[in-house]
Amino acid sequence: MVLVAALMHAVWNVAAKKAGGDGKFVMIGAVLVAVLWAPVAIYAGLDEVPGYGPREWAVIVASGVVHVVYFNVLLWGYRVSDLTVVYPVARGTGPLLTALLAGPLLGERLSPVAAFGVLAVCGGVFLVAGGPRMFARTLDQKQRARVIAGVRAGALTGAFISGYTLIDGYAVKELGISPIIIDYFGNLLRVPLMLPLVLRDRPAFVAAVRTQWKQGLIVATIGPLGYVLVLYAAKLAPLSHVAPAREVSMLFAALIGGKLLGEGDRALRLVGAACVAGGVASLALAR
Repeated sequence: MVLVAALMHAVWNVAAKKAGGDGKFVMIGAVLVAVLWAPVAIYAGLDEVPGYGPREWAVIVASGVVHVVYFNVLLWGYRVSDLTVVYPVARGTGPLLTALLAGPLLGERLSPVAAFGVLAVCGGVFLVAGGPRMFARTLDQKQRARVIAGVRAGALTGAFISGYTLIDGYAVKELGISPIIIDYFGNLLRVPLMLPLVLRDRPAFVAAVRTQWKQGLIVATIGPLGYVLVLYAAKLAPLSHVAPAREVSMLFAALIGGKLLGEGDRALRLVGAACVAGGVASLALAR
């Protein structure tokens, strides 16, 4: 489930990068999710949702808020830097924080083998991002500024990834909320949160719909499906293992992004990919 989800995650991130969108793109995706996934959400929540109390709804709202901030920050990162900088740093920072915080917050124990796996995944992600070359003196000032902006955006995105992973992990593991429901309501909450932005400039939103609806459809179709698979995996395995294992999406993103976006450093990315693969293997073997 995690491997399939990783491929889906890489694909929709490349689509989001190509869209070059902002908050209007967030709204486009949210509306499409609300429409496309409504039948599935109704089926999954018909018996479950009426039994929710204040705690369940509080967690759902918290998840939705963190998700909408995460998506906006991610799109901002894609506007100021390259996907192969922002995406790896974000995906490396997120699991590291998740694995470290899952212990005290969810009572999970990180074994030495699993800890090695986490570090290997994060180290591999750093190499895929460019490693020490990101800070090499050979970079011109404009290129260096673009890379540093990407690192900052990626790290901030990773913090929000860790936040929603922990919230959603708690929702499905401790509260028994359906992964489909937590994801659907989280996406649905984006509509009222982003509505003021749309109302301020309706012509710009209409123009964005005309140029970005195809990428929005990709994000709205496979984005929720991939994340639901991750949440179901989190019910079967420790969150501190599932979150880093998702980072095999880096391998797919490097291949797809390199082809479509023309970004290089393939040799270094192969070394990083080997580290990611070794880290994922360690997580799979950890008890």
